[in-house]
Amino acid sequence: MTNATPQPAPAPSQATPVDDNAYAFLDTFDTVFLIDDSGSMAGGLWRQTAEALMTIAPICTAHDEDGIDIYFINNPGKYKNVRSASRVQEIFETVRPGGATNIGQRLNTLLVKDYLHDYETKPDTTKPMNLICITDGEPTDDDEAPLIDTAERLDDLRAPAWQVGIQFFQVGSDQKAARHLKRLDDDLAKYSTRDRMRDIVDTVPFTNANGGRLSADGILKVVLGAVTRRLDRNSEDLHR
Repeated sequence: MTNATPQPAPAPSQATPVDDNAYAFLDTFDTVFLIDDSGSMAGGLWRQTAEALMTIAPICTAHDEDGIDIYFINNPGKYKNVRSASRVQEIFETVRPGGATNIGQRLNTLLVKDYLHDYETKPDTTKPMNLICITDGEPTDDDEAPLIDTAERLDDLRAPAWQVGIQFFQVGSDQKAARHLKRLDDDLAKYSTRDRMRDIVDTVPFTNANGGRLSADGILKVVLGAVTRRLDRNSEDLHR
């Protein structure tokens, strides 16, 4: 684990804002952040993660009346009902990256063991979940199994199409990792034993091949692409 001195998070991106009404669907959800704090994220990727988080978290805190929840892959802390961007930054700066990239294990706990249990027992009072995972994109365990399990069980329960959405937000430019996340986005249903399975995954890179940061449309896709099918598509306007 690195002992580097924590660096303050960069200021949020100054992309031209989207009309706030475009984010109104976020009011429907509990927004949960899962942040990859594995050893591969140390250094520049950790700084980019801070920038990514501070770009999108203020929008989410403004549209979740009971606050967003923040989890890390390795750090055991559970930071619930976070209501301000300053608190998001404070939490991020207490964590240093180190350890394996066990995204699958964390997804299994958050989605299968916790969320689906709540939804199965209290379907009328369990809010839909919008899960945003910031990662460099290459897990050291099986992240496909909990995603497939979640989608299949939601199908069995006849849950609304937007009941759970998982947005993978890639930092860094590792092409192997990018291909893995694209498979989760486009081809996850192929690994199911069923004829049909709902689509619950979307992925967006923080920067494009030219180093361009997210545009306003890109930010909208990050926060809603996994739960709004019309946004779950490639676009030339996601970066500027």
